[in-house]
Amino acid sequence: MTITHLKSGKPESERAEDDAAVRKTVEATLADIQARGDAAVRELSAKFDKYEPESFLLNASEIEAAMQKVSTRDMEDIKFAQTQIRTFAEAQRASMTDIEVETMPGVVLGHKNIPVQSVGCYVPGGKFPMVASAHMSVLTATVAGVPRIVASAPPMNGAPHPAIVAAMQLGGAHEIYVMGGMQAVGAMAIGTQTIDPVHMLVGPGNAFVAEAKRQLYGRVGIDLFAGPTETMVIADETVDAELCATDLLGQAEHGYNSPACLITTSRKLAEETLAEIDRLLEILPTRETASISWRDYGDVIVCDTHDEMLQVANDMAYEHVQIMTDRDDWYLEQMHSYGALFLGPRTNVANGDKVIGTNHTLPTKKAGRYTGGLWVGKFLKTHSYQRITSDAAAAQIGEYGSRLCMLEGFVGHAEQCNVRVRRYGGKNVAYGTAAE
Repeated sequence: MTITHLKSGKPESERAEDDAAVRKTVEATLADIQARGDAAVRELSAKFDKYEPESFLLNASEIEAAMQKVSTRDMEDIKFAQTQIRTFAEAQRASMTDIEVETMPGVVLGHKNIPVQSVGCYVPGGKFPMVASAHMSVLTATVAGVPRIVASAPPMNGAPHPAIVAAMQLGGAHEIYVMGGMQAVGAMAIGTQTIDPVHMLVGPGNAFVAEAKRQLYGRVGIDLFAGPTETMVIADETVDAELCATDLLGQAEHGYNSPACLITTSRKLAEETLAEIDRLLEILPTRETASISWRDYGDVIVCDTHDEMLQVANDMAYEHVQIMTDRDDWYLEQMHSYGALFLGPRTNVANGDKVIGTNHTLPTKKAGRYTGGLWVGKFLKTHSYQRITSDAAAAQIGEYGSRLCMLEGFVGHAEQCNVRVRRYGGKNVAYGTAAE
């Protein structure tokens, strides 16, 4: 086996140091919000966003005023994207059915899919207004039937971002706040004097938002660990360097710490892609960000075989995986750890991010090994129930239950079963008792 790293990003030790610094900052910030509530949120907003409104919650007239600033074309585009996302989310919801089955005569088991009762949807602003994140979280929660949907995004240039507000409103948000970063996530989860806490947090964000969600998990549910975006291109000689370089830099522009990786069986393609990236970084308007990301978090890996590429890709478990090979369906069958797959040269991550209909909130930092991305099912809790409808079933299940409880030494448990056997089993039923 030959796996050659033509380019590597920061070593893991340096990345761990960065993570530790973020963790310490977030811990102190969340403790401040817990202690001081609205006052802490207001100070953080002034510090990071230069924004101190009378109320962070937008009222109906403020929402309408923001939406009036969105151009007709932009509004049409937002509605088109939401139609695609709603269509797929509704199909996913329809696949999740309540069930009830009689497993033996008189024993009925079932489950119900119940929406989470309140959700906080964070929509990143930062360098770029992430309008699409409102569709992905708010709209999907609406399709799931969540009765209270709280949405928050940072201000842009000292005011609510019109297109984000429009996307939140059209998506079905019940409360829209203009708050960013750690203070938004903390306020929604912990609650303040003016904000009721939610049961679950969803949505992507920078390293600080992701770490805040991690620290808040348990107090609230979270969708997944969604840190800085990651993109991987798996390619062979069937595609060219322009496609590979464009797909890598198209995601590296997200932030200064967005990993991008090319895995290929073609050393020629690898070298040409490195050269093409250098060329594009001379002309890309977002090159300041993308170049630092590529320098510190970019990887180019050359493998001998598709099996080796598959192994490396599954081990790295990146968020976005763009596959452009002569056997894309083989990768679809064999890949098991990733956020989302983008199959073939006609497909690209940007379409998935903005409009095609799948959800763009996806697992990062190898979380794809144990979870998929945000989808309508994340907003639903599957709860079981059981019912015994006949005396005979109560006695029969009770006999087994009593003996199995005693096997573990739970006498009180066993008596729960025994009392049903005595009551419903009749005089001639033989059963195991605690005494036996």
